[in-house]
Amino acid sequence: MARLSVNIGSLQLKNPVLTASGTFGYGEEFADFMDLSRLGGFVVKGTTLLAREGNDYPRMVETPSGMLNAVGLQNKGVKYFVDTIYPRIKECGSEVIVNVSGATIDDYVGVAERLAPLTGIRAIEVNISCPNVKQGGMAFGTTTKGAAAVTAALRKAWERTLIVKLSPNVTDIAEIARAVEGEGADSVSLINTLMGMAVDVDRRRPYLSTVTGGLSGPAVRPVAVRMVWQVAKAVKIPVIGLGGITCGRDALEFLMAGATAVEVGTANFLDPAISVKIVDEIEEYCQRNKISDIREIIGII
Repeated sequence: MARLSVNIGSLQLKNPVLTASGTFGYGEEFADFMDLSRLGGFVVKGTTLLAREGNDYPRMVETPSGMLNAVGLQNKGVKYFVDTIYPRIKECGSEVIVNVSGATIDDYVGVAERLAPLTGIRAIEVNISCPNVKQGGMAFGTTTKGAAAVTAALRKAWERTLIVKLSPNVTDIAEIARAVEGEGADSVSLINTLMGMAVDVDRRRPYLSTVTGGLSGPAVRPVAVRMVWQVAKAVKIPVIGLGGITCGRDALEFLMAGATAVEVGTANFLDPAISVKIVDEIEEYCQRNKISDIREIIGII
């Protein structure tokens, strides 16, 4: 049996398959469909300092080979997570990673400080790339200065593994990755959704209440693989790849392009057990090709 474990900073994952924030709830919603302990880990939905209602409906629409969303980080806030959710999922047997979002740097730091006492949370993923909020979010992730400032502040507030989630809606994503690496990020994850738009020609108006939204699904995968390849060659910290992964072969593309781990997102809506199937498919590939350690193929391109 192939060795599938990988390291993201000080965080050791039993295999390189995670689930992406915003597509997997708090994990417990999927417990009836899979054994959560078989995952390398899962990233819970975006968590903010205070509760957020998100954007007005409609805020999701299917597109060719993908979907647009403009949910807007709807969540009940970090206190709800700490008091209600964490006690229920801390013994799930898988690494729980919290996606941290905010409108200001102080918001990000406030969330991290409230999560710090939770010893079962060994990593956070900092969302500086959400295109569906009016303040913060992608605004921090589109400049090296903004990305570096958030990372530096969180590095002081969070001692454990710090992952920064990058936006593809930039001119040079490798430059942003180097900026957050320079401020102490342990890893970067990419890509978040691409900005997109869909128009209902019968009603002669956009489908989404926000007009534009984030495009995810198989349509974005070639762009995501290219960006992961670029970033992996530009930084020394581990890269987590995501964007349109629907099967083991898709995940292997990212690994070979330089990702140390992957996140499965939109595919969770189609098949709630897809993540563990991808783990099995990666293992089968390794056995079939006599690969004893997954690290043999990471960054092989």
